[in-house]
Amino acid sequence: MDNDYCIPLIGKKNNIVGFEKKYKIHVKGLFHRAVSVFIFNFRNDLMLQRRSSTKYHSSLLWTNTCCSHPRKNESVLEAAHRCLIEEMGFDCFLELKFSFTYHEYFNNGLIENELDHVFLGFYDKYPTINYKEVENWKWIPLKKLIKNVHINPDSYTIWLKIILKNYINQLLK
Repeated sequence: MDNDYCIPLIGKKNNIVGFEKKYKIHVKGLFHRAVSVFIFNFRNDLMLQRRSSTKYHSSLLWTNTCCSHPRKNESVLEAAHRCLIEEMGFDCFLELKFSFTYHEYFNNGLIENELDHVFLGFYDKYPTINYKEVENWKWIPLKKLIKNVHINPDSYTIWLKIILKNYINQLLK
């Protein structure tokens, strides 16, 4: 677990109000920024990753291509590129599509309270995954993913399910 860096805490107007370590943010449920990256290939399949077993929450769940938190003095776009490189081993042009907030409690006592910035990119090659961050990956057509999420909701991260349920049209614009 990378607990060495500080994440900006934000107020209701997305203004920075302080900094805290990643794990402590999720223990206390403090409001913070996050990034979620969705990479599609040119057949319009989404690159999913299965989170590493070493993640302290949502481990071994399938999720969008990658996700992270901006660090101190790092923009959300810089954080999106960094996590794409660190987790999936490549970089590409990314476009911010939308942002949303969510507040969820996990069975292990941790809390997500995020303003999640969702980025979209296109890439048609195979990633070079970082096995410290990612257990596995695959391409999947969106219709098949949506069907799978309905059949096996416990196999997917909460933020992916929220995006697919509430924001899919904004993602595809």
